[in-house]
Amino acid sequence: MKKLRVVLACSTKDGLKREFAERIGVEENDDEPPPDFFAEGDDYETIDAVSNAIKEGGHEVEVLEGNTEFPSALIESKPDIVFNIAEGLFGDLRESFVPMICERMGMPFTGSGSLTLALSLNKSRTKEILSYYDIPVSRFKTFSSPKGIFSGLKFPLMVKPVSEGSSKGIFEDSFVENELQARKIIKKSIKKYGQSVIVEEFLPGDEFTLAVWGNGNETEVLPPVGIKLDSLPPGSKGIYSYEAKWLWDTKDKPLNIFECPANISKSIRKKMEDTAKKAFMCLDIKDWCRIDFRLDKKGIPNIIEINPLPGILPKPEENSCFPKAARAAGLSYVEMINKVLGFACRRYGIA
Repeated sequence: MKKLRVVLACSTKDGLKREFAERIGVEENDDEPPPDFFAEGDDYETIDAVSNAIKEGGHEVEVLEGNTEFPSALIESKPDIVFNIAEGLFGDLRESFVPMICERMGMPFTGSGSLTLALSLNKSRTKEILSYYDIPVSRFKTFSSPKGIFSGLKFPLMVKPVSEGSSKGIFEDSFVENELQARKIIKKSIKKYGQSVIVEEFLPGDEFTLAVWGNGNETEVLPPVGIKLDSLPPGSKGIYSYEAKWLWDTKDKPLNIFECPANISKSIRKKMEDTAKKAFMCLDIKDWCRIDFRLDKKGIPNIIEINPLPGILPKPEENSCFPKAARAAGLSYVEMINKVLGFACRRYGIA
């Protein structure tokens, strides 16, 4: 590959906090946003790791925040390609902002397009599409108020914001066992995150996540990551919640919660891999993605979430699942980042 001029489009935690302050307006006595509100922003360690990996691949890199100044900054930069990891903060199209700008300008970029990112961010729209293609998902309903009807759903249920990732809005109390609990959490979530919630039947089986990358015939599934829910603290609900992901599992005291490759039967692994590839194609995902699964009571893998902008924390002890799967496949962090860049370049015909 020739030497490229690459713009790394990102959303730092500081950048998301500035976006929050500009949108909401922050006074000294204002209530603090929820503790998980900026969970999808990257810290500078991750930005530096991605930037350095691209440089080690032989390319020039300029880092740009994916904010309102991004379009003019992109015009000034004139890169060959944008490496997109920008999440944004507000609205159903927050992950689609950078791809929309790139599409409008005819600028090549890594990862999925604006429509795919918008659909995948909305858990209800994602499940509707997957259901159409006979891809297993748990039964669900979308609630815009706590007064909705639960008919057709069997408790226990999970209550989640409809358009968030990184376990944002998924706490231990998101697992509800009756209608009273459900309505309480639905009301709380709608108020806190300013969006509808998805209410879905709880899947009692084991949980896994699969990293998928490539395009067309070169699409590949990396070794599956198993989530050992029995390693969570006593009394937990057995879900990979915000507490599990960000509070109980830390750099200083990492949980022994992941197993990669997961110790599962060949038949279940094959079912998950086939399902992941089918979902990848149905949603027109490009270059890379992480797909979360949970087994139902019959042992059938159900998709619980699609992540076309996967988390890529660089240190192994940070338990970021896409890099973990890549390492299990024998790839370093630098090789992983440049392979994604290579997938995108081949899509666009960049030498």
